[in-house]
Amino acid sequence: MKFRSQILTFIFCLSFCIYPQHNHSDSLNLNKSAEQIKRHTEILSSDIFEGRGTGTTGGNLAAKYIASEFAKYGLKHVGQDNSFYQNVPMHGSYPLKSSELKLYSDNEEINLELEKDYLMYKSGQQTFTPVPLPLVFVGFGIVAPEFDYNDYQSVDVEGKIVVFLDGEPESDDPAYFNGEAPTIYNYALSKQRIALSRGAAGSILIPDTTSKNWNKIVDEFAFEDVNLAYSASNNLSLVINPDVLHHLLKNSEFNYQQILRMKEEHRLKSFPLNVLLSFKGEYLQRDFIAQNILGMIEGNNPDLKDSYLIISAHYDHLGIGPAVDNDSIYNGTLDNAIGVAVLLELARQFSENSSSIKRSIIFIALTGEEKGLLGSNYYTDNPAVPLYKTIANINIDGIAFFRDFQSVVGVGSEFSTLEDFLVEAANHMNLQVEPIPPQFKVFEAFNQSDQLSFASAGIPSILLLEGTKNKNKSEEEVLSAFIDYMVNRYHTPFDDASQELDYIAAAQHKDVLFKFSSLLLNSENVPEWVAGSPFINARLRSIAEKR
Repeated sequence: MKFRSQILTFIFCLSFCIYPQHNHSDSLNLNKSAEQIKRHTEILSSDIFEGRGTGTTGGNLAAKYIASEFAKYGLKHVGQDNSFYQNVPMHGSYPLKSSELKLYSDNEEINLELEKDYLMYKSGQQTFTPVPLPLVFVGFGIVAPEFDYNDYQSVDVEGKIVVFLDGEPESDDPAYFNGEAPTIYNYALSKQRIALSRGAAGSILIPDTTSKNWNKIVDEFAFEDVNLAYSASNNLSLVINPDVLHHLLKNSEFNYQQILRMKEEHRLKSFPLNVLLSFKGEYLQRDFIAQNILGMIEGNNPDLKDSYLIISAHYDHLGIGPAVDNDSIYNGTLDNAIGVAVLLELARQFSENSSSIKRSIIFIALTGEEKGLLGSNYYTDNPAVPLYKTIANINIDGIAFFRDFQSVVGVGSEFSTLEDFLVEAANHMNLQVEPIPPQFKVFEAFNQSDQLSFASAGIPSILLLEGTKNKNKSEEEVLSAFIDYMVNRYHTPFDDASQELDYIAAAQHKDVLFKFSSLLLNSENVPEWVAGSPFINARLRSIAEKR
């Protein structure tokens, strides 16, 4: 036993001789980062912050906490009035049950009840429809010339209210509506904009209730509707309970079952409805200020310090909502307290290594992401530094579930040469760069978080996620964990700090972001949009306007 003990001691010592400080130092740094990320995550997602709702007491407390951490790390003020804050004017509105939605058919007046029979996508005085208007069914409500598809081709909707189905045409052909992956036409906002462009006075969405019942949809609409205070007014946009569709389709050419059958057989038809609709809304409204939090570390190269990398993460979540199992606080631990924690840890690490960077970094904790990318839209409308001098945006919205991942996914990397920088960073860290798995594409990650706002303003942008390859987990286990989170905890009170979290995995994810960011900060070259990117014209415009 003594001899065996001596052998083990020798092997142990030998390992320290071969890797004297590198492994030990890396391990200490990783553990330190994990501890810091855990501390920030647990604070930001605690019940004290009440789910960090936009423009709430909890959201304001979270903003102050982030600003205090920026100050601790010595970041430079780039907000308003020599502060870390960029004030974002917003307008909030709740529809009240005293609102009146009426249908008129065959001299009959039918009153529909808010929540029980319908919901409002957008609320506010602009939705007022005092004169009864005719309704028109328009299939999926899509006009997609690239797919030779037009639901409006055979009907006139000028001054009328259109009614459309959720979703888009099903396809197995990637060349037709992206096959199994959704296109932008799948989203209600796209359908509403198409309706407005065709002259419609409003729209009604028929939800697909095969995956979730009406009560679940009601819970999703239970939160305050928030917009930027200077946003253009919206017209009437409703969601109808399929149980009351018979009122809308009364005396029409087809009933709901026939419509569903046409949908399954890929032969949807648009047609007028023999019903009129009026709406008079009552609302609880408020105007308020929420904050983006901005801090900068200046670069050290005289020729490059006036160019900027933005690293962003949204700190808002849903706040307080419908109780589930007696819990009404939607803490948003993974969405996105842990992402902000990683942002803060990157700020700390770069502040301690600031002498090694050539370009400048702006760290932004964004508000209002959950309300429609409001904070990032406001920033690109009111940038702290010129957009054309901002070389890229790395957005953080989702952190690795499992340690020792062996691949990463650059969401949006195909649009720009950021992919080249990501491949270089991954090679340095012995990681693979893989495309988005089909299971991830379902969630259209690039269009669903703040990187879209920066990209739409012309700034090459990316969202970096954990890939499916892992040293200790199968691809099925990684995908299963992601899907389980999206189905069972995402946007529920169960996304809190009580769930099993691997902060070492988060620290490893942070290391990849640090390496990736460092390459961008020190490169003579800057990312460019590739030919055919939908965002290239916005970049050319910002350069031409010196904006």
